[in-house]
Parts: sequence; structure tokens; C-alpha cells
Amino acid sequence: MAKKDLNDYSICSDARAMIAKAREDGVETVWDRLEEQQPHCGFCELGLSCRNCVMGPCRIDPFGHGPKRGVCGADADVIVARNFGRMVAAGAAAHSDHGRDLLETLHAVAEGETTDYGIRDEAKLRRVAEEVGLDTAGKDVKAVAKALADQFFEDYGFRRGSVSFIGRVPAKRRELWQKVGITPRGIDRDIVEMMHRTHMGVDNDAVNLCLHAARLSLADGWGGSMIATELSDILFGTPSPRTSKINLGVLRADHINILVHGHSPIVSEMILAAVRDPGLIAKAKAAGAAGINLAGLCCTGNELLMRQGIPMAGNHLMTELALVTGAVEVVVVDYQCIMPSLVTVAACYHSRIVSTSPKAKFTGATHIEFDVHNARQKAVEVVELAIERFTARDQSRVDIPGAPVDIMSGFSNEAILTALGGTAGPLLDAIKAGKIRGAVGIVGCNNPKVKHDYQNSNLIRECIKRDLLVLVTGCVTVSAGKQGLLVPKAADLAGPGLSEVCKALGIPPVLHMGSCVDNSRIIQLCGMLASALGVDISDLPVAAAAPEWYSEKAATIGLYAVSSGIFTVLGLAPPILGSKTVTDLAVSGLEGVIGASFAVEGDPVKAAELIDARIKAKRAALGLVP
Repeated sequence: MAKKDLNDYSICSDARAMIAKAREDGVETVWDRLEEQQPHCGFCELGLSCRNCVMGPCRIDPFGHGPKRGVCGADADVIVARNFGRMVAAGAAAHSDHGRDLLETLHAVAEGETTDYGIRDEAKLRRVAEEVGLDTAGKDVKAVAKALADQFFEDYGFRRGSVSFIGRVPAKRRELWQKVGITPRGIDRDIVEMMHRTHMGVDNDAVNLCLHAARLSLADGWGGSMIATELSDILFGTPSPRTSKINLGVLRADHINILVHGHSPIVSEMILAAVRDPGLIAKAKAAGAAGINLAGLCCTGNELLMRQGIPMAGNHLMTELALVTGAVEVVVVDYQCIMPSLVTVAACYHSRIVSTSPKAKFTGATHIEFDVHNARQKAVEVVELAIERFTARDQSRVDIPGAPVDIMSGFSNEAILTALGGTAGPLLDAIKAGKIRGAVGIVGCNNPKVKHDYQNSNLIRECIKRDLLVLVTGCVTVSAGKQGLLVPKAADLAGPGLSEVCKALGIPPVLHMGSCVDNSRIIQLCGMLASALGVDISDLPVAAAAPEWYSEKAATIGLYAVSSGIFTVLGLAPPILGSKTVTDLAVSGLEGVIGASFAVEGDPVKAAELIDARIKAKRAALGLVP
């Protein structure tokens, strides 16, 4: 198959340069493998294939000429709903298990089982503990941490009627969830129940399956992911605005380059501590390097970016291309969104992939397992390996494209409220006055099915032009940053009202709120605004979008946004189009049940128009100028 023009792959010059280099070096990339997979299975794209038992696999003919039911008798609606339910369950499990790792780390700190980790934000620890009903008076920091850990451990079980952070949800939304029967109960409970329901012969009503998918997504958004976010802040520091750099230009030809990739700050924070160790820096210089350079990829990169100002090299579709520079000694991975192909690409150069989690091993990688007892020691081993690999680098193969771009990051909810003087009042005033007409959370991944970063960055541009404040997390952060949208100067690209507000506060019109678990910050902020106004989240002039999503986690995020009352636009359709019942429920039926729904639109201008129409309608309903 003929190769596409480089401009068809990505809007980013550093990406295009490395795709060209990969071709010259004979290195296979994600785009090559996508072409080899064509054509994709039409049954799978529509959600009409089932392999949940060994009576199958089964498929339903969407044209009505072939099978209308699987061997068990399940029709298209049931098969699609079961498949989507399992997709949402897997996404919720991934983010919530991330939260569990942080919870176990907090517990180890509280019990004095580790000296590698500690509490960096004691004030937030006490504030969160009191918020969920714990008495902190007269207790030392470890006692409070122990009590909070025990409280959150219960959130993963089945003994409670709801998750601990249910108090952050506006009263009207809680009442609606109770009425519909989708109040999130326990994180593991709701995930396991979906796996039970989707076993052959259990739940065979498509609508009932979809409503439970909504409940388990809420157990992630207001449970597992929110726990992950809050505990990351407590353990590693609550983010505040800071400047940094972004794109492949952050790599340094004269330095040892280490990249951290995945989602867990438990590993990356220890790597950061090790690369700053004077003894290891001396070893690096003795090996001929000018120093040790650390940069991030994907959500682990976001974690270090927003707390420590560590530069970002790229997002999901840049991970292979970072290795193609020939300048990377080691990529340290934990879990989630890590392509197995990285091991193969690394083998084309001098690079090594180092896996660190027992949950995520990669054939051919070097495995250096981290836990709360040995993390600092293992981080030193990783850096020493990187020093050794630097001596094997072929400098003639090094090509680092372009210069890094400036960005501003670190807008936690605490930072946003501090910038506003301590309360959400000024933001609400700006919304009421129409200077900020609403807010849009633009989140998610990259997908090689669409031009890299095109939909992400152009939807952001279209929204800020309409005086819509944009909140970004995860891979969209890199999209926005590389296009110059994460600096205060970008206010010049915004509408007059948003521009005025941003210039007065010295902030960008696009606020980076963290990694993909930190979408919980966005729904928490929506909850605060709705509670302050005495309305439901679904009454607010807000929306969400995932223009280039691909993962099961993104499906879960999208569903908990909708289930929280936030209209959500997807750039690609989920595998549900084989069922009219499920599709109609997603794009219209949920509106009447939970006050929000999905839309699918791959054109960023048209997607912005859908969002704008929603914002206008919500402003009008609140009696505000549309």
C-alpha cells in the first residue's frame, strides 16, 4: 500500500519529521500497523460481534439477511449493550485501580512502612478527611492519613450505599441518581456487577445494562478517579500554575534522556528524585554526558508537568516517535496507554524500555519492579541503566526536531479558586455577564484513524473564539501546548470577553488541569458551580468533548460526564451503532433521563457549533444573555 503524504498523518512538525525518519530507518509505527489492519471488521465496529461464551463467537447481520440472534438468543441490542458495558467496566477498572495504588501508598505512609514517600500537602489531607466526615482534631498527620485510607478502602467494597465523595455532587443531581437507580455504590462492586450482568444468561435488557454502565462510570468519576486525584495531591503536592516546555525539542542531544510514560506518579516522582541525585549526575558526566534530562509522555508526563514543571515530550501517538529521535536512553513505563511496539522500536536504536509494575510487563523489556519499600533504590537502578545506554548511543543517528514551546500548566481547582480570590464567585460573575459564556472540558487521547492533533487543537480554537473557557487534561494538553494555546498570550486568540478575563488574571484561555484521572477535577468544579447557584450540573452552560479518543477509559470518562449532566461530543463513534436502541439512548434518550446525552461529530467546527448551541440553550434557560 502506498504511503500517505506526511501532512496527512499529523499537524505537528516534530511528528512529521520523525515519521519521515522512521521510514528512512525502516522502523514500523502505529500508522503502518493501522494500514495493515484495513479493512477493519464491520461487525466489531458496530458492536455486533460477541465472544462472551464458547457457544459462539456470534455476530448479527446489520443488513437483516443473516443471523438476527446469537446462539444464546441475544439480539443486536443486547449484544451491543453487553459489549459497551464491558468496555466501560474495563475503563473504570483501569482508572480506579490507579487510585487503589495511590491509596495503598497513602496507607503505607500512615503505617510507617515506607520512607520513600510522604505527605506533601498536609492541609489538603486534613481538608479532605474532614470533608468525608472524619474527625481530625488533635490527630497527627499519620493518624489522619490512616483514617482517610481506611475510609477510601471502604469505597472499593460493597458495604456502603454510596462513595465517599457523593457530598460533592449537587443535591438535585443526587436526587436524580437515586430516582433513576444509578447512585454509585462501591467501585469494585459496580465493576464486578457489570461483569456478572454481561455473562450469558444474566441481564438481557439493553436499557437496564446501559443504566448500570452509567452507575459504574460514576463510581469511577466520583470514586476511583477522584480518589486518585486527591491522593496524588496529598502525596506529591497540589498543582499550582507554573511554566514549562513541550514537544520533542525538550530532548537534549548532549544529555542522557530519560522519558517517563504511563499514568502513575508513584514511579515518576521517584525517577525525578534520582535524576536530581548529585552522585548520579556525576556518573553521567563521567560517561561523557552534560547531565541527565527527564521529560514526560502521556499522563505520567502530565503528573510531573503540573506539579514539578518537568517538560513534556509528547502524547500517545508521539511515544514511538520519541524513540525514533535516537536520543532516548530509557523509557520508564508503569501502566496504561503503553504500546507494546515500544519494545520493538527501542531495539532499532540503543534505547531500553523499563517496565516497573507487576500488572504491566512487556516481553523484551527490562523489568525493574517498584513498590513502596524499594522505589528510590529502583529509581537509582533505572538511572544507572540510562547512563550505561548513553555510552552505546550512535550520535550520527540522533535527530531532535524543532525547538520546545512554552506552556503554562498546573490549574488544580485549588489554584483556580486562589486566582479568583478564594471563591468561585468571580467566575460565576463572569459567566453571568457573558464575558465567559461557558466552559468546555476537552479531553482524551489520540487515535491514528484521524489526523494527529487536528481535531483536538482546532476544537479548542473554535471554542475559545466563542468566549468558552476550555479545560484540558491528558493527551489534549500536548495538542494544545504545541499549538501555543497554553500560554497567556493565547488570550489574543479568544473572543473579546474571555480575552479580557484571561488578560486581567494573566492566565491562558485554555487551562491544563492534569492527567486523565484528573477529569474528576472538572466534574468537581462543575459540582461546585452548580451548588453555588442552587441548580443541577445539567443546568450549567458547560459541555465536554473527546475529539480523538480511543481507549476504554475514555468511554468511561465520557459516560460519567454525561451521567453527571454534561453534554459530551465524541469525535469518533463508540462501537454501538449496530443497535438502534443503544444508539438512540446515547444520543437522545439519556437527555430525558439524566439531563445530558452524547453527540458524535468529527469535524471540529461542527462540533464547536453543537457545543455552542448547547451553551446558548443553557444560558437562556438560566435567564442569561445567550
